[in-house]
Amino acid sequence: MIRNRGAVVIIDGGKILLIKRVKKHEEYFVFPGGGIETGETPEEAAIREAKEELGVTVQIKDCLSIIDFNGKQFYFHAEIMEGRIGEGNAAEFQAPGRGTYEPVWISIEEFPLKDIRPQEAAGRVQSLLEQPLLEEGTLG
Repeated sequence: MIRNRGAVVIIDGGKILLIKRVKKHEEYFVFPGGGIETGETPEEAAIREAKEELGVTVQIKDCLSIIDFNGKQFYFHAEIMEGRIGEGNAAEFQAPGRGTYEPVWISIEEFPLKDIRPQEAAGRVQSLLEQPLLEEGTLG
């Protein structure tokens, strides 16, 4: 099923926040996010999904990348404004057969060693991390 998606890229203290998925004995990571609902902008979807999956309210900083992968996927640099990681209650967390969802912080050094999907999104974020202008809380 092709569905457009909004996702957040949260970087803090030299770490990136990802969702660790275990599904059918396979472990991989994704950026927090999900499908864009009717009438929603990609930014609104990313903000809603961060609340549902992570339990936090985020502020969108800028669009880092738009990737064609099973529809258009929008990746936004975001900053946590309030809430606590791990208090998300997305419906998919309770859906049988969907596997597990666990928010985890991955160090920037570990990031290129992980199975992050889609790989094109991970590659784009990795190239941003390698820019010399990267500072705490900002990209490029």
